[in-house]
Amino acid sequence: MFVPGGATILHADLDAFYASVEQRDDPALRGRPVVVGGGVVLAASYEARATGVRSAMGGRMARRLCPEVVVVHPRWEAYVQASRAVFDIFRRTSPLVEGLSIDEAFLDVRGLERIQGTPAEIAAALRREVREAVGLPITVGVATTKFLAKVASAVAKPDGLLVVPPGTERAFLDPLAVERLWGVGPATASKLRRRGIATVGEVARMEPEALVAILGPAAGRGLHALAHNRDPRQVRAGRGRRRSVGSQCAMDFRRRPPDAVDRTLVALADRVARRVRKGGRPGRTIVLRLRFGDYTRAARSRTLSDATADTRAILAVARDLLDETRPLIDRRGLTLLGLTVSSLDDGGPVQLVLPLDGDRHRALDQATDRVRERFGTTSLRRASLRVEERSVAPWLMPDPVGGVPAGDEPT
Repeated sequence: MFVPGGATILHADLDAFYASVEQRDDPALRGRPVVVGGGVVLAASYEARATGVRSAMGGRMARRLCPEVVVVHPRWEAYVQASRAVFDIFRRTSPLVEGLSIDEAFLDVRGLERIQGTPAEIAAALRREVREAVGLPITVGVATTKFLAKVASAVAKPDGLLVVPPGTERAFLDPLAVERLWGVGPATASKLRRRGIATVGEVARMEPEALVAILGPAAGRGLHALAHNRDPRQVRAGRGRRRSVGSQCAMDFRRRPPDAVDRTLVALADRVARRVRKGGRPGRTIVLRLRFGDYTRAARSRTLSDATADTRAILAVARDLLDETRPLIDRRGLTLLGLTVSSLDDGGPVQLVLPLDGDRHRALDQATDRVRERFGTTSLRRASLRVEERSVAPWLMPDPVGGVPAGDEPT
C-alpha cells in the first residue's frame, strides 16, 4: 500500500544508451557485443561488458578483451532524438523531472497515487511506455531519497525495477560494497578496504570522527550520512542556475602530436562557447582539465577581468593554459581534455573589449550558432577539424536535450 511521504522518488536510467539505440535500429546487432566509438569506447552493450569492456577504455584493449566486438561509429542525432522521446515520457509521468544527463533523470511522483497508482506501479508503467514507444530498455529504482533511488537502479540493471520500501533502507544498503556510495572511487575504496571497511554497513557502524580521520571532514561526514540514507535533496524540475558550462573529450593511449591536441581543444572551445551564448550568461573563468596516461589529473584556470562568450577569446585563453601543461603532456601522455567556463554572469550587458574589431567575431559566432541551431551541430565546422575527423569530433558529446547536459562535466 502507498504510504504518503514514503518511497516516491524514481531514478530512471536507460541501459547502455548509445549501444541500445544501435541495437534497436540494426537488428543484426541484437544479442551481439557492440561498442560505440573506436579509438575510445563511448558505450558498450551488456554483451560486451560481460567480457570486461567498459566505457572510456581504449579501442585496442576492447578488441583484445572481446575479439568478436562490433564497433559502431556514433550517430549523435539518433541519440538526441531517442533522448527527447524518453524525456517526453518522463514529463508526462510527473511534473517534477530533474534531468541528470542525456539518458537519466529523477522523478518525484508524490501525490499521483490516486491518478496513476503506487510509485511501483508508476515506475512499471513508465518502463513499459519507454519500451513500447521508444524501443529501449530502461531501469528504474524507487526509494525515499535521490541517493537511494540511484543506488537501487544501479543494483537492478539491466532492464530492471527495484523498490526499496520505507523502513528497509539499511537492510538494503548494509551488504553493498562501499563503492556504491557516491564519491567512493578506487582511491577512497582502497583507503577504506586497507582498514577492513568493505561494505556500506561497516561505514554506517563507524563513528563519524573515525571516517573524518581517514577521509577528511567533507568526505568522511558525507559518506557517513549516505550510509544512513540521509539525503535531504529534493527533485527539482529543470536544473536551476548553472554555475559553469563545460565539455570534455576522452582519448585513447596513443601519443598525439601538439596539432592534434590543439584540434581537440578547438572543437571543445567551439562547443562550450556556443552553449555559453545559448544560455545568455557569459563567464569570467576559463578552466582546462587534463587526465594523463598514468591516470593522474591536473587543472589550470584563468579569470578574466570581463565576462565573455566569445569563441576566439575562450580559445585563446585555453591555448595559453594548454601551453603551460605541455611538459606534463609530453612526459605522461594525455587521455582526457576538458574545458569549462565558470563564474557565469546573470546575462546582463557584456563589456566590450578593445580593439572593437571583436564585433565581426561576435557576428561570426552568431551566424554559426544560427546555422547549427537550424541544421544540426555537425552542419558547420572549422576546416581544421576535418583533419582526423574520426579521432576528434566524434568524441564530443551532443548538445543538451531539453537543458540536460549530455556527457559533460557536472555543474
